[in-house]
Amino acid sequence: MESQPDSLVQIASRRAGGAAVADAPVRKPGWLKVKSPGGETYAEVRRLMRDLKLHTVCEEAHCPNVGDCWNHRAATFLILGDVCTRNCAYCAVAHGTPEPLDREEPRRLAEAVEAMRLRHVVVTSVDRDDLSDGGAGQYAAVVREIRLRMAETSVELLIPDFKGDEAALRTVVEARADILNHNLETVPRLYRIARPGGRYDRALELLARAKRMDPLQVTKSGIMVGLGETWDEAVTALRDLRAVQADLVTIGQYLRPSPTHLPVARYWTPDEFAELRRIGMALGFRHVESGPLVRSSYHAWEQAERAGARP
Repeated sequence: MESQPDSLVQIASRRAGGAAVADAPVRKPGWLKVKSPGGETYAEVRRLMRDLKLHTVCEEAHCPNVGDCWNHRAATFLILGDVCTRNCAYCAVAHGTPEPLDREEPRRLAEAVEAMRLRHVVVTSVDRDDLSDGGAGQYAAVVREIRLRMAETSVELLIPDFKGDEAALRTVVEARADILNHNLETVPRLYRIARPGGRYDRALELLARAKRMDPLQVTKSGIMVGLGETWDEAVTALRDLRAVQADLVTIGQYLRPSPTHLPVARYWTPDEFAELRRIGMALGFRHVESGPLVRSSYHAWEQAERAGARP
């Protein structure tokens, strides 16, 4: 089961000044094939997002599950604009200087949740290191607006690290979302390459702090594989997440958004994902969602129900 790490030299041969990475492509296996999104419900959701001027990570991050989720009337809303102040080497979201904060965004998002009659909503954001609170106040406002309109809807927040700002995290925790998610993403050895604006220990500390602030808060995290980590490194990341009492975890395959992003070192097999799920459940997670196409919000409504994270 042990996978060999890709060399740092190979992984580091990435976008230099925006140039395409020259690595030979790894052939995508059949289990990663998905249907093109479409259908009446998909089109309706798409129109609603446009009418309310909302962004979704489903589109911005080129999620392969957009058709499946939208046809189930589920979407992951992207707040604080669609331009990120960081530039992670695996992420398709645009990097640059964001627009000013939109104070009406929480209200419009809550209107969309009401119009779609969502039973579970996931809200995430770009990193906004330009804001004094990193956008924490906007997250709290979103939760309040949703509660006003749809009190029975469970709310999941997938938050940035706020550069380790404890006050910003407290603002979000005190909003009392049903699930608080912050993704670990990858293993320590690859952080400098894949996530230069983040820190492995800071991500773990955020989850630990959230539990200290509110021991009843359901916490969640996720990792992706295929960047060159070994089997043992992936399992160690799961152990590290349980050590900070993370309740839920998602494990998915990294898919390269474009030739300017990090190459895929290896495609992990469905059997390997199944074994990671078995290990995660043995470690004590309430629920482990593990599979090639799994993303943070993949079937999040089912994860919330299985974890008992309903309002």
